[in-house]
Amino acid sequence: QVQLVESGGGLVQAGGSLRLSCAASGRTFSIYAMGWFRQAPGKEREFVTRISWSGESTNYADSVKGRFTISVDNAKNTVYLQMTGLKPEDTGVYYCAAKQGSRSQWAYWGQGTQVTVSS
Repeated sequence: QVQLVESGGGLVQAGGSLRLSCAASGRTFSIYAMGWFRQAPGKEREFVTRISWSGESTNYADSVKGRFTISVDNAKNTVYLQMTGLKPEDTGVYYCAAKQGSRSQWAYWGQGTQVTVSS
């Protein structure tokens, strides 16, 4: 089992920045990749970004490319999401997730942290 705990959400004005953290515990040696997803009110959860546990590979949704940066600190078992140039449409609950293989499902999820961007 892998446990994930997010932190760092909050209220920010458009154009501002926030950094989210996701601390992993438990069987962290089994993690293949970590990801961030978000869910806006009335919408389905969507992919934001992912990173391999080694940190060598990243992917981003088109909507956040150039504004968001994902990183991993293996010594702290923590993944970060640095968000800059925030827009009101970035508002939502942000979840981190972990998977144990390239073809595995995102099996482990955090409880989510709210990000609200005011215009």
